[in-house]
Amino acid sequence: MQNGTLLAAVDLGSNSFRLEIGRLHAGHIERVEYLKETVRQGAGLDDARNLSTEAMERGWACLARFGERIAGFRPTHVRAVATQTLREARNRDVFLAQARKILGFQIEVIAGREEARLIYLGVSHLLPDSDERRLVVDIGGRSTELILGQGHVPQTLESYRLGSVAWSMKHFPNGQWTSAAFRTAEIAAKAILDEALSHYPRSSWDQAYGSSGTIGAVADALQANGWTDGTITPEALDWLEDKLIRAQRPEHLRLEGIKEDRRPVLGGGLAVLRAVFDLLQIDNMRPAEGALRQGALFDLIDRENPQTDVRTRMIDWLARHFGADAAQGERVARTAMHLYEQAMGSGVNAQTKERSLRKLQWAARVHEIGMQISHSDYHKHGAYILENTDLQGFTVDELHRLGLLVLGHRGKLRKLEDPIDDPVFVQQLLALRLAVILCHARREPELQGLALQKDPQASSYRLSLPPDWDKQYPQSVHLLREECVAWQKAPWRLTLRLA
Repeated sequence: MQNGTLLAAVDLGSNSFRLEIGRLHAGHIERVEYLKETVRQGAGLDDARNLSTEAMERGWACLARFGERIAGFRPTHVRAVATQTLREARNRDVFLAQARKILGFQIEVIAGREEARLIYLGVSHLLPDSDERRLVVDIGGRSTELILGQGHVPQTLESYRLGSVAWSMKHFPNGQWTSAAFRTAEIAAKAILDEALSHYPRSSWDQAYGSSGTIGAVADALQANGWTDGTITPEALDWLEDKLIRAQRPEHLRLEGIKEDRRPVLGGGLAVLRAVFDLLQIDNMRPAEGALRQGALFDLIDRENPQTDVRTRMIDWLARHFGADAAQGERVARTAMHLYEQAMGSGVNAQTKERSLRKLQWAARVHEIGMQISHSDYHKHGAYILENTDLQGFTVDELHRLGLLVLGHRGKLRKLEDPIDDPVFVQQLLALRLAVILCHARREPELQGLALQKDPQASSYRLSLPPDWDKQYPQSVHLLREECVAWQKAPWRLTLRLA
């Protein structure tokens, strides 16, 4: 990625939507523009976990303004991520379908640990280089992330389902701040965060940092009122809680440094923060400049290179963890990528081609991870693992797509009714299935003279074999003929041509 490249990150948080635009310069990102709008989507979730029409419309209106600002950006230079509210919402597909059209870019719903990873990435890149062991805390609208790391490498990542919006709605439902309500809210927060004690002992970190949202608001209030330089301490939190209890309600709070849009959710966020301080024995916490949106920007840079893409490392880890045959995985990957490039032909955007090939390679490397569970149904178990594992760097949709490739790499195709209409997915799936067949003997296949071509006028592919190939590899030809039959029951066709 060249110096001067403009990058954009959109953070669809539970309380606020944010847009960060930065310019790449010598490995750093210089801020060009920052926009924030209080949308309160998290407050729009009903008891059945459906987003209200009003909450969706607030989000769409905000994204329309963001979309106008980043119109013309390359898709590979924009990353839009949605967090806890859209992780929970049962009708999120309704919101996302319209949101993607309005914004003009893909919106990824990320898992809690992926959110934590991006937060740490953003925080660490905006801190001075240091060997200190860092605890990073981010209290959002409906989730709280805790991360241990050193340098730019996160080591322990967790996300908990509590935050400023959720806790304010639950424990201060009428907007009434009382001592009893704060005690109840803190005890309830500790009950959820209690397991963090074993993952984040005081001996495992040197300095605590707080990111974004609640913690930023608290630090601003403390600094504006002369309490500290922004550093948060238990005594300062006691003082702030007392101020809220005296005010009794958000609209009565007169406190320098607290913005109008933060007041309604300050009580819930403060209760969660006090619980974190008490449980993890935090003496002081420094506010950090970096947050999720900056992490998303730096992640765009890392994704440019397979060597720095965390997703590639996680795929390798997953294959090792489940004892997959690494040599076979690489063999199938090389073969599948060769066939995919043949079928793709020329005239395809280089970046689009590279991304498709990388995802196909990932699927090939982990297509046998279910073998440890069952040999006969290993493709089903492999898909289940991918669908239910938090892998750093991956979105929920990406893991679902990889799971479908692993599920569909063998057996009948009717189990893949929905994605079978996607031409890119079909080509990836066909290449993977053919590669598994050609590598069935677990040795390097003979690909000289073998060609996979797509008919540009029809939904069909043709696999051409060189002379005498069927005599040299009769078992492979038998399997390929069965594969042609399998595709007859799908909207796409595969034919075999023997020279």
